[in-house]
Amino acid sequence: MTEQIERIMNMEERLDRVMKALQDLHIAMEQMNEVKEDVNALSDYYENGIWRQDYESDEAGMLPKDLKRGVLSQDAIYDILTEYDALGKQLKTDN
Repeated sequence: MTEQIERIMNMEERLDRVMKALQDLHIAMEQMNEVKEDVNALSDYYENGIWRQDYESDEAGMLPKDLKRGVLSQDAIYDILTEYDALGKQLKTDN
């Protein structure tokens, strides 16, 4: 009887972990759907040459020094777009 109770308790813990992970994944998927427009806008900005213009203006000292400019870093947008794409592919193949 003790072995059976331990097994049930173990499976209950596993069930709880899976349920929590699925809930978290649903929330994360909703958040990703909410930022899809942002991802598309960043992709267009990076790929159509406007990013390069802004980057060069910053390098030339033409932008205010107190302007938040993380988007102009060499890798920020590229890394985010690459990670977004990789995550999408992983979600398609991990099922």
